[in-house]
Amino acid sequence: MQLIQTFSPLLGRVFISLIFIVAGIGKITAYSGTAGYMDSVGIPGILLPLVILTEIGGGVAVLLGFKTRLVAFLLAGFCVLSALIFHLDFNDQMQSLMFMKNIAIAGGFLFLVANGPGYYALDNRFTAR
Repeated sequence: MQLIQTFSPLLGRVFISLIFIVAGIGKITAYSGTAGYMDSVGIPGILLPLVILTEIGGGVAVLLGFKTRLVAFLLAGFCVLSALIFHLDFNDQMQSLMFMKNIAIAGGFLFLVANGPGYYALDNRFTAR
């Protein structure tokens, strides 16, 4: 049981961070299409670099366990805002699922805020023991 408690926070951080890292890279490779989609829902496409930086930078920070509580709190807010801006069409089943996915991920981040990154994290390198 101790082994599970030691490694599950690391594995959880890997899983939750991958969606952001992959999404950020995807936005780079489909830059103009993503910027156009943002414009179509009223969000200026010029903000796309900030979105990419948030997704990749935040994802890597969570993955490494660096400033985990702060970054997790900010990414939870990012998830809720994204859900409210991009996925409010509940008549579309896919948009409803995407909305719920974002809310669930925000919940996972709030668990990180409450419980910290676990043993294997850079945050632990910077605290006095």
